[in-house]
Amino acid sequence: MNTKTLFGLLLMGVLLLVASSSLYIINETERAVMLRFGAIEKDDLKPGLGFKIPFVNNVRRFDGRVLTLDSPPERIFTIEKKALMVDSFAKWRITDVGVYYQATSGEERTAVRLLSQRVNEGLRNQFGGRSLQEVVSGERDELMADLTRSLTEITKKEIGVELVDVRVKKIDLPDDVSGSVYDRMTSEREKEARDYRAKGREQAEVIRADADRQKAVLEAEAYRESELIRGDGDAEAAAIYADAYSRDPEFYSFVRSLNAYKNSFKGREDMLLVDPKSDFFRYLNDSKGKSDK
Repeated sequence: MNTKTLFGLLLMGVLLLVASSSLYIINETERAVMLRFGAIEKDDLKPGLGFKIPFVNNVRRFDGRVLTLDSPPERIFTIEKKALMVDSFAKWRITDVGVYYQATSGEERTAVRLLSQRVNEGLRNQFGGRSLQEVVSGERDELMADLTRSLTEITKKEIGVELVDVRVKKIDLPDDVSGSVYDRMTSEREKEARDYRAKGREQAEVIRADADRQKAVLEAEAYRESELIRGDGDAEAAAIYADAYSRDPEFYSFVRSLNAYKNSFKGREDMLLVDPKSDFFRYLNDSKGKSDK
């Protein structure tokens, strides 16, 4: 290999190095700035292929997608000075890459720290002006929407990022107060339970007394109706018997004697001392009931 060829190869390598240092590519999901010796030359570079001065300009790329800020739980007080442990998260993205680079020097950890401070301060302001009932009720969505709007105006100016959404994952009582709160809640529930039981017993007594009254009324009406039916039956039976006996007095006398025999000799130990010729044995002595007298 002669000197001329070697020189040509070296020149080609230098040109390739310069060309590669002069080109850059920005993806659709990225935001970028062009720096010249550390100062911003161009901000918000468009996606695609671009050119820069090699060894003078430098391109810094940042994630332009929606990112998540997951903050640790913070102790926050409500307007009644009640402490709560609030666990929240936020969704954010870069909107002004120039302001973002100046505020954070291009470090995402710095951006996360600044955003976390702003979100924590905003939550304290929002919770500090509301009661516990308002915080845990359906007004929480409105609270988060107000917080997102107010924080976005600040973070766009200071950090160059937009807060897409701020949400509370969980609200708990601190460990040092949860025990007393749970004990108070338990005592309140026990008091309510005693009240409900007392009201239930009172209603049960009312229902039982009414049922006993209805039972007595139904039994009295049933007894009265049964007595009326029995009286009507007895009257009808007496009328039938009277009609039957009036038609054949001798048959009536015979039936009455049979009933007397039946009732007199129920047990083996029964004993009667009666004159055999008395009227009591008239049908035993004569089937036609003729008396010897």
